[in-house]
Amino acid sequence: MEKSRKKELQQQYSEMKHPMGLFIIRCKLNNKCYIQATNDLRGVMNGAAVRLAGGRHPYKELQGEWTEFGPDNFTVEILEQLKYDEKDPDKSDYSEELALLQMIWEEKLKGEKLEFYQKRLL
Repeated sequence: MEKSRKKELQQQYSEMKHPMGLFIIRCKLNNKCYIQATNDLRGVMNGAAVRLAGGRHPYKELQGEWTEFGPDNFTVEILEQLKYDEKDPDKSDYSEELALLQMIWEEKLKGEKLEFYQKRLL
């Protein structure tokens, strides 16, 4: 592939609006979960699954149980997608909205008696 074409494709990719929102990794055996808000929902969600499969997820407790219980005892799913602001198509920073969305879901899941994996990093 020509360098100019490759550069053009990279530019197009960087300008794409990826789905953003919140995903959950939930253990079926002990009612524990991990949630994460991100502006690249599919990429980060898939990346988390790959890190878990490779034994390299930064959340030590989650990684330990994934390794012990096996991937069949976990679900990885999208909790909610955040829509882009149609009134402001140039807006690119949704970090506050994503943080708020995560806080809302944390409270909701606590109400459902779910526990969260500890945020101790490897």
